[in-house]
Amino acid sequence: MTGVDKADAPDGPAGILPPRQNPNLVGHEAAERALLDAFRSERLSHAWLISGPRGIGKATLAYRFARFLLGQGGPASGGLFGSLPAADPDSLYVDPDSPLFRRIAAGGHADLMVVERGFTDDSRQKLRTEIVVADVRRIGGFLAMTPAEGGWRVVIVDAADEMNPNAMNAVLKVLEEPPPRSVLLLVCHNPGRLLPTVRSRCRRLVLNPLCEDAVAGLLTHFDPGMAPVDALALARLAEGSVGRALTLAGEGGLALYRDLIALLSTLPTLDIPALHEFADRLSRPTADSAFRTVTELLRNWLGRLIRSGATAGAGGGTQNDAESALTARLLAAGGLERWLEVWEKITTLLARTDGANLDRKSVILNAVLTIDKATRG
Repeated sequence: MTGVDKADAPDGPAGILPPRQNPNLVGHEAAERALLDAFRSERLSHAWLISGPRGIGKATLAYRFARFLLGQGGPASGGLFGSLPAADPDSLYVDPDSPLFRRIAAGGHADLMVVERGFTDDSRQKLRTEIVVADVRRIGGFLAMTPAEGGWRVVIVDAADEMNPNAMNAVLKVLEEPPPRSVLLLVCHNPGRLLPTVRSRCRRLVLNPLCEDAVAGLLTHFDPGMAPVDALALARLAEGSVGRALTLAGEGGLALYRDLIALLSTLPTLDIPALHEFADRLSRPTADSAFRTVTELLRNWLGRLIRSGATAGAGGGTQNDAESALTARLLAAGGLERWLEVWEKITTLLARTDGANLDRKSVILNAVLTIDKATRG
């Protein structure tokens, strides 16, 4: 069992535990070893930037390390409050039945602060689109206090690239003068969005996407009725993110992907009635998730097409024989520069969809017709 990042699924996809409640981690043994070695060296960095694609377990690792640290070295780490730490621990694992684990899972540990996007108002119905300065202002005071249990104080920011500039500057002040026995764990999907001064004051820990077999295995674990061939196809579409794979499975992403490829495979003699039927399905009032899924699948497919063209067909990452044949035909119809222009036009169109409240059917029609036009030169 692994975890997903909060930004992918605030309440967790069905069958999967949210990071703060998840005792296990899959596929990131090297990253776990790096954290453990840093702790053993007694020169533990005060700030870690845990980066990588969404949904691969970054937040799960952050909570795993937080539990480990909070179980070390304080007078209240044993006895009434939990088990004594191992003299020479060989992993970051903490028993999920321990009081320490349960308190962190319930959000009740006094020496752990978690910073996430706050709610827009008192009704707590809608999250903000970014982490604002009010969300991070408490970090300085929290870390300046004496640890309640005599050990470490830990702050998790999930996700750090969701901070606005004012919030980043507030965190920067803490990073410049960190209190002793304190650690900040910045979970980050896109480090390029952070201020360079924030990045430079953190030790980087980059998590790689999970291998296809690991993602497929987790999918069949969560859904034993899933066919292995479908699990592998979803794993490839998710590109190493089990969180994304689970979301795709829940939204019918595999069927939508196959319909999209079947439609595009009619190029350069595009099946116009099939295109309108596909666009009609995605423009229904109940098709919000299907529309979002298709637009993401379309962007990712274009990315694979371009990578395949840039590498002369090697390492493009096509999903199956149907996509491979389509990719070869489209690259023969137009060079890489043409498909880069298509990618830019469609990406811009999709980015404007929500902000400008564009008609969904028109968006799908325009995107596919842009691809059709490129095949005709």
